[in-house]
Amino acid sequence: MTGTVGGSGRLLAISDLHIGYSENRALVERTVPGSDDDWLIVAGDVAETVTDIRWALKTLASRFRKVVWTPGNHELWTHPRDTVTLRGVARYEYLVELCRDLGVTTPEDPYPVWSGPGGPVAVAPLFLLYDYSFLPEGCATKEEGLAYAHGTGIVCNDEYLLHPDPYPSREAWCRARVSETGRRLAELPEDLPTVLVNHYPLDRHPMDVLWYPEFAMWCGTRLTADWHRRFRVAAMVYGHLHIPRTTWHEGVRFEEVSVGYPREWRKRPEPPGRLRRVLPMEDGTGDR
Repeated sequence: MTGTVGGSGRLLAISDLHIGYSENRALVERTVPGSDDDWLIVAGDVAETVTDIRWALKTLASRFRKVVWTPGNHELWTHPRDTVTLRGVARYEYLVELCRDLGVTTPEDPYPVWSGPGGPVAVAPLFLLYDYSFLPEGCATKEEGLAYAHGTGIVCNDEYLLHPDPYPSREAWCRARVSETGRRLAELPEDLPTVLVNHYPLDRHPMDVLWYPEFAMWCGTRLTADWHRRFRVAAMVYGHLHIPRTTWHEGVRFEEVSVGYPREWRKRPEPPGRLRRVLPMEDGTGDR
């Protein structure tokens, strides 16, 4: 594990930059740290093409002391606009090497330790996917859930663009990732708190406010429902839902840090692209 010097720095977070939109790209161009010691967590969905992903992460890595990235579903898409046509694990591994070339920490690297204000904590970027276990009410199987979703017209583009190769299914890939990641987290020192970073929340409770509850199928797995207790979590950072907010679950802080699409953030009263402060914790954060 690697660390940082103490000082006035902050551990900051953002996700769902979606820089394929020019307005969102402009937000990244304006994103700067408050001090030379600031770290930035990027919790997935930077963009759909490798060119855009590289530009955004290179820009941010040139400004922040450390950038920590975990993939969202959009990075893993094999999109028809992208010149990189790799699928599944091969695409993920390609992105990991891209990040390493830029000095960006990935889920495959040693977990860095934030030793600034609010630390020390291990900052653990996770890549876990989902397994369709967050089913719509009244559905008992994935097949029933997908049939319901197709009936409502709310179907994630992952079904067409996110390939699990060489795994037989996305849920099989998810189970493998959960098993290996849980093993790594269990090896951390027992007295070291963690900030767990995943594109999807580790518990279902943030999906309670979804306008389309069936979308929860593409939002995580029940296999991680106790991780916020098991791994001494100081904060769980995620995105994907495009509902930026702070919630508390069983005494643990969950931070949804997404920017989202321009049509979404234009409706909000606060300025878009604000970096969420994970540590030290902001006063009056969220509802318990």
